[in-house]
Amino acid sequence: MKSEAEELRQLHAASTTESEDTLSTKTKKERFDGQNWDSPSASPFYDVLREHKDVLPDEIPAEAPQDKGIQHEIDLVPGTKYCVTQQWTLPRDQVKAIDDLFESRRQAGQVRESKSPHSAPTFCVKKPQGGWLIVHAYNKLNDATIPAQTPIPRKDVIIESMAKSTVYSALDLRDGFYQILMRESDIALTAVSTPSGMFWGWLVMPQGLKNALAKYLCKYVENYAGKLRPLSQLLKKEAEWKWTAESQQAFDAVKPCLTEAPILVVADQDRPVPRRV
Repeated sequence: MKSEAEELRQLHAASTTESEDTLSTKTKKERFDGQNWDSPSASPFYDVLREHKDVLPDEIPAEAPQDKGIQHEIDLVPGTKYCVTQQWTLPRDQVKAIDDLFESRRQAGQVRESKSPHSAPTFCVKKPQGGWLIVHAYNKLNDATIPAQTPIPRKDVIIESMAKSTVYSALDLRDGFYQILMRESDIALTAVSTPSGMFWGWLVMPQGLKNALAKYLCKYVENYAGKLRPLSQLLKKEAEWKWTAESQQAFDAVKPCLTEAPILVVADQDRPVPRRV
C-alpha cells in the first residue's frame, strides 16, 4: 500500500509536462508569460485551483483597499527635519511609464496630489520580463525612520516546523504593498516627485520604505562561507576592488547552489543525527 508521501510524489511527477531541457531553453520572460490559468491545466490540482478562482483573480480591483485596522506607520527619530531629495531627469520612455503608473493609481484612489514639505525622487528599473519597475528613492526618509520591532515568528523556526511536510505551496501576493493603507498622519512623509513635475502622496504603502522583511538564502548553501570567500574579501573596508577570474568563478558557483538540487533540506528534529569525527 502506497504511503501518502509516495502518492503525492507521483502526482507531482505526473503534473510535470516539460523536461528540464525544455525549461532550460526558455527565457525568463517566456516562463513569466506562461503563468496563466491554462498553463497548469495538466496538474492534478487544477480543479482545486479553478474551484477557488475567486480568491485568485487575474486583475486586482482598481480601488483603494478596505480599512481592516492594519495600516503602515512611519515613526521618525525625534528632531528629524524635512526629508527632501531633488528629482533628476530621466529618458522620455521612463517618464511616460512613471506618469502612466500614477494616473492608474490616482484613478484607483491609491495616491493623491500632495503639498508635503517632504519629497523623494522617482526612477525606473528594467524588469527581467520587460517593462519598468517604478522605484522611489526614500533614502533620507528611511535613514530617519525608527526601525520597527514587530513580534513575528522567526523564519528559521517556521522552516524547521515544515521538516515533515511533503507539499510546499507558495503564493505571490499581487500588488501586496498597495493592499495596505498608510496611516493618515504619515501620508505626507510618502510624498514623491516625478520628472514631469507632478507631486504625489501615497494613500497606500509604497515600495521602498524601511521596515520591509529581508530574505536570507545563505543558510541553505552548503559551505556558503567557503564558496563565497573570494567575494566576501571584496567587501572588507581595506580591500582593493578587483574582480578576478576567481571572483567570477565563486559568483557562478553559488547560483546553482540556490536553484538546483541538492541543497540543504530542513532537518527532522525527531530523528537521530549521526556525527562523523
